Amino acid sequence: MTELEKGPTGRRRGRGARERILGASQKLFREQGINRTGMDQLCAAAEVSKRTAYQHFGGKDELVAEYLRRFDPSVLSAVFDRTDLTPRERLLAVFDVPATTPLCPYISAAVELHDPGHPASQYARDYKKAVAARLADTAREAGAADPEQLGEQLALLIDGAAARTRVLNADTFPTAAAIAAVLIDNAIPTAADDDRRREEASG
Repeated sequence: MTELEKGPTGRRRGRGARERILGASQKLFREQGINRTGMDQLCAAAEVSKRTAYQHFGGKDELVAEYLRRFDPSVLSAVFDRTDLTPRERLLAVFDVPATTPLCPYISAAVELHDPGHPASQYARDYKKAVAARLADTAREAGAADPEQLGEQLALLIDGAAARTRVLNADTFPTAAAIAAVLIDNAIPTAADDDRRREEASG
């Protein structure tokens, strides 16, 4: 059987098969979870044979890892790369999340897989560390006294709000944003503090 032969529903299995499989995984994994989604269902949704699927991915574990790897390679660039916002505003914009947004796929995958050695678990850890690092970088731009600590605090607050919103089926991000504003303001020295420190240094 050649790579250009037709799949189970008559669609060509050529170069688009890999993207169709990934597209189907993104939809099904987020809608019903990783463990509840089998390869047969994925292949049917992507309109490819199982043989074609295993030519592109060695197995479901490899597919799950690639699904996460591709999910947000830019690490929230829609927020962190905005030039129309101040660093403080960018930190708060991270919490501007619609209540209907599904639970973070990295959290979902880590909870479902129960295997810290799984490639997808490693991607989840790397992504969460990258988010905290970008928050810390932005906090440093904003003048935070301890940007790494603020980055970790905000990262924890984001994930907590995401999980609580999902569990309660209620939007908790506005409350999280209010807490974040207090954390940010406490972490960033005010002009009055700067003046006081300069006076103490000159005295």
